[in-house]
Amino acid sequence: MGTVDKLTELQYRRSKIASGGGEAAIKKQHDSKKLTARERVSLLLDAGSFVEVDAFVTHRCTEFGMDTKEAPGEGVVTGYGTVDGRLVYVYAQDFTVMGGSLGEMHAKKICKILDMAMKMGAPVVGLNDSGGARIQEGVDALAGFGEIFTRNTHASGVIPQICAIMGPCAGGAVYSPAIMDYIFMVENTSQMFITGPQVVSSVTGEQITGEELGGAGAHTEKSGVAHFSAPDDESCILKIKELLSYIPSNNLEEAPYIEPTDPINRLSEKLTAIVPDEATKAYDVKEVIAEIVDNGKFFEVQSAFAQNIVVGYARMNGQTVGIVANQPKVMSGSLDVNSSTKAARFVRFCDAFNIPLVTLTDVPGYFPGVSQEHNGIIRHGAKLLYAYCEATVPKINVILRKAYGGAYIAMSSKHVGADVVMAWPTAEVAVMGPEGAANIIFRNDIKNSADPMATRAEKIQEYRNKFSSPYEAAKRGYIDDVIEPDSTRPRIIAALEMLLSKRESRPAKKHGNLPL
Repeated sequence: MGTVDKLTELQYRRSKIASGGGEAAIKKQHDSKKLTARERVSLLLDAGSFVEVDAFVTHRCTEFGMDTKEAPGEGVVTGYGTVDGRLVYVYAQDFTVMGGSLGEMHAKKICKILDMAMKMGAPVVGLNDSGGARIQEGVDALAGFGEIFTRNTHASGVIPQICAIMGPCAGGAVYSPAIMDYIFMVENTSQMFITGPQVVSSVTGEQITGEELGGAGAHTEKSGVAHFSAPDDESCILKIKELLSYIPSNNLEEAPYIEPTDPINRLSEKLTAIVPDEATKAYDVKEVIAEIVDNGKFFEVQSAFAQNIVVGYARMNGQTVGIVANQPKVMSGSLDVNSSTKAARFVRFCDAFNIPLVTLTDVPGYFPGVSQEHNGIIRHGAKLLYAYCEATVPKINVILRKAYGGAYIAMSSKHVGADVVMAWPTAEVAVMGPEGAANIIFRNDIKNSADPMATRAEKIQEYRNKFSSPYEAAKRGYIDDVIEPDSTRPRIIAALEMLLSKRESRPAKKHGNLPL
């Protein structure tokens, strides 16, 4: 066979692999409102930058008719390229080839990409669209899952790992995304569950659809498993690219810097009037965030889950910051099981990848109730405390209004290692709210008074005057400065600049025991 013939054979083999499961399977994929694996990779990566790895890999299974079954590309497209000029590794499961099922060699391809990403210090993006384990390969398929999980775990905190669920994802397949840093889902075409609707029905008798059980809505609003949802494949991939723009390529780098167009010293008159005079009145903390960050642009994470706390990325003077803020509009901004876990995981990601943390505090306490106690608010609340205590990145806190009790401590207070704590004049730092405190401290005075109601009101005001201001905490040095609200942006940026050279370490140990 001459050189020309060999080149012809190469081109033929490549074209066969590129066509995946064939025209009919590709049409079925498109009819399901889903892009093919290769179309998704092309959308994600800069034009012409994709370099495929392991295109010619084939399975070696001979059981159940597999000896005659071809699986082009082994049902997964793997390789690397660039996103906005930065190196990114990618794997995309091909549902047109045996339903994207994972077998031994399919798993090896993914493992190779994870290994390469670790060596080169670059993010990994996984585009999942798979019917699960390839049953014909038995324990080899399960071994493949285990190999992937191990690599995901070793890569955690070293390189960003992003996963998009763009079709079914069931059984053992869900655990690789769960170990990764961020999960995206596509509405109406993607599902995640350990056991599908049929199994649920046969075991428990509950009737439920796949979308209700494990669709994008279920996981972004109820379970908190997924961080983002999008209406279609295209917008999902655009969102992934936006997330990548905020985060560094690995744990030894800083996040990408964008030349700012928003003045550093911009004041905001709106902030002066944003907190209502009445302590019980709500406001939207996202309006505060929009006023202080560059160009009002905020990339929120888990926006539909545990809405009593807001987390996400923004830039301040061109530098990426992670923002954690209580949301007075929802549950008065109190901390509960879900919001504590949501914020803790976000804080830990920011700390792992050198992203400074800006906390906006307005918290009346932990949300009370039997279900909260029985669902482990003590354990889950401790996660947020642990995350802030553990974090060594620059930590800045601005107390906007309420900062009561243990929740005050948990929200990046001086006591858990905040570098700079500032407060607005509206801040109230106390063990508890004035009403509850007066009932305890002045119980006898109120009880023995000729006019208990008037005495109670007087004592509430007495407590409020003493503790419901930032100045008592400032006297102790727990607050570094009380600032004018309109100057919040320049003051935070100045603090970030000062903290650029921060160096802090923790005692040497194998790892801590996070209260999971």
